[in-house]
Amino acid sequence: MLHGWIPPSRFLAYLTTEDIASMPGKADVVILQPVAAIEQHGPHLPLAVDSAIVMGVLGHALARLPAGVPCYCLPPICYGKSNEHIRFPGTVTVSASTLAALLGEVADSVHRMGFRKLAFVNSHGGQPQVVQVAARDARERHPDFDLFPLFVWNVPNASAELLAPKELETGIHAGTAETALMMALLPDQVRMDKRVCEYPPMLPAGSMLSIEGALPYAWLTDDLSRSGVIGDATAATLAMGEHLLDSLADGWAALIAELHQFQNPASGNPARGSERSS
Repeated sequence: MLHGWIPPSRFLAYLTTEDIASMPGKADVVILQPVAAIEQHGPHLPLAVDSAIVMGVLGHALARLPAGVPCYCLPPICYGKSNEHIRFPGTVTVSASTLAALLGEVADSVHRMGFRKLAFVNSHGGQPQVVQVAARDARERHPDFDLFPLFVWNVPNASAELLAPKELETGIHAGTAETALMMALLPDQVRMDKRVCEYPPMLPAGSMLSIEGALPYAWLTDDLSRSGVIGDATAATLAMGEHLLDSLADGWAALIAELHQFQNPASGNPARGSERSS
């Protein structure tokens, strides 16, 4: 079904135009826009990992969200900026400008409906900066619009207690966490016999640089991995995936409730809208 894991009553695309026009309190309704990718995830996982994870996590979160918290999820944007994986067959990628333009026009459409709270829920590690830029630009166009450029993994969750220290640091793609989650969400699509463990080449000892973090360097996936996996997929278990999914769902349910209550501190600032330099 089109809604996937999202409860049908929380799926915006199942409403009618009359439902949208007559909805009360739209300014405080939270709208979620999943932003994902279709890209290689090694020999053991399908191309749809990021799309499945964001929809699965949000679906489980919305299922436990109190009925009194108004929130609807849009259909996912499944194509993202995935050019780091371009040399692996199966990857579909769009440019940063295309993704930013699409997100911006979605934001304009949501604002035109009368909603004033929109969260971009990104699940692909190659595009958070694009999502942030799109949210900031939409905020400039619509001063009464609250936008939240969020990453699906950034809510409190059980990763730290489940993953090995090396995996926490460098297991960034198709490793333990993603494999475990997919075992919980789409077990029939995980090719267990093809799981591998492959970590990226080490930088010199004492280097301040890293593949991600505060001081990164630009890379493509085939710079770091022959298989397309960056991490240890062999360590994943179903129990780990179920625990991760449960913790992420709890984190997102709590965050959505907070977004519903959010009041932008700038709304009472008398200097808002004046010309200031930063």
